[in-house]
Amino acid sequence: MSDGDVAITRDLNTGPLRFLPRPVRDPSRPWLSIPVAWATAFFPSIVLAWILSKIAPGAETPAFEGLSPALVLFAVVIFAPVVETLIMGTVLLLLLRVVSPTIAVLISAVGWGVAHSLQVPMWGLTIWWPFLVLSTLFVAYRERSLVAAFALPAIVHAMQNLGPALLIATGQTS
Repeated sequence: MSDGDVAITRDLNTGPLRFLPRPVRDPSRPWLSIPVAWATAFFPSIVLAWILSKIAPGAETPAFEGLSPALVLFAVVIFAPVVETLIMGTVLLLLLRVVSPTIAVLISAVGWGVAHSLQVPMWGLTIWWPFLVLSTLFVAYRERSLVAAFALPAIVHAMQNLGPALLIATGQTS
């Protein structure tokens, strides 16, 4: 482990992100990190979405009109997680050259919230949380390998999107 990796681990484990479960911050057990990161991302984002639906019941939601159910599933569960993880990881690698791991993760989460808000304003208020978890996972697993750093967040992101994608594809959203 390089000095940079030790600094990243120390930052994630002693800094403001230490409230996240250890498997999200510790790259030693991917088989545990994946379900823990998914639960840590998914359930709070559902609560955030529910709160926002009560605060702004008529707020716009993401629309996928005109797409077949199969295309919705592909776009939301495969394409978006892969492409967004590639973008997220690349930006995080650049940020880690100039800011601390915690600041890089926070910039990433806020950036993804803003990016999703450009499409649907209220969406970003829900999206920032999963991207906080995904960005932390990327930074933690970067010390293990670049492949793991990209693969684990993409897998968790796909899992995060699966339930909503199934609801959209089956027309069960309003």
